[in-house]
Amino acid sequence: MAKLPETLFDLTGKVALITGSTKGIGKAIAEQYAIHGAKVVISSRKPGPCEDVAAAINAQHGDGTAIACPANISSKDDLKRLVDETNAAFGKIDILVCNAASNPYYGPMSGITDEAFAKILSNNIISNNTLTTLVAPQMASRKDGTIIIISSIGGLRASTVIGAYCVSKAADVQLARNLAAELGPSGIRVNCISPGLVKTDFAKALWEDQATKEQREEETPLRRIGEPNDIAGAAVMLASRAGAWLTGQNIVVDGGVTAV
Repeated sequence: MAKLPETLFDLTGKVALITGSTKGIGKAIAEQYAIHGAKVVISSRKPGPCEDVAAAINAQHGDGTAIACPANISSKDDLKRLVDETNAAFGKIDILVCNAASNPYYGPMSGITDEAFAKILSNNIISNNTLTTLVAPQMASRKDGTIIIISSIGGLRASTVIGAYCVSKAADVQLARNLAAELGPSGIRVNCISPGLVKTDFAKALWEDQATKEQREEETPLRRIGEPNDIAGAAVMLASRAGAWLTGQNIVVDGGVTAV
């Protein structure tokens, strides 16, 4: 029998660093990367949740599959340490997923303080560029690497309650385009994923009320809000051979909301 071709979604031998990966979308991406053969770095602000998620992945896939490395995305020193510790543990970084984000304000743009607006822009845009700058040189030296920024359909639409967050997510899409153009000649692919409403703690204010949830489902062609694994599937594709000719793109995963 002829040998079957290698799967396009195999991540064996790859090392993935995922920020905001102790719950929700980031955790689902880390779990799916491990299932597909990658080593993963679990990171968020608090050590305990990082250690818990890493331990659960190691229990399922073998010791050494995951490590915990807490870091605050608002601290450049923390981001540098995160990259250094990943390199020390695994020797390289093949995949960077910038998933961690902040949204400390819910209300009209007219009411947001300068401090809250600056925090959103810093954590949701500048930290992504900082991490990219820290990992890109080693990827360029290998002529291979994948960077994924988790944006949002909020970056494609207006909002009267999370406007500053939406501004930051629109900027992430442009950041990915710019970085794709700059880093493409070095073999590095940079893309965004823009989820619709996903059932996570981060978006709980938008779905925990049953009436609001049912209304959102009715407005969605697939008639349901998203689950974290719906986004993780796109992240596996972008990180693997399946996405080898994709760069500078924004993959919208929203159940069809922005199509209607």
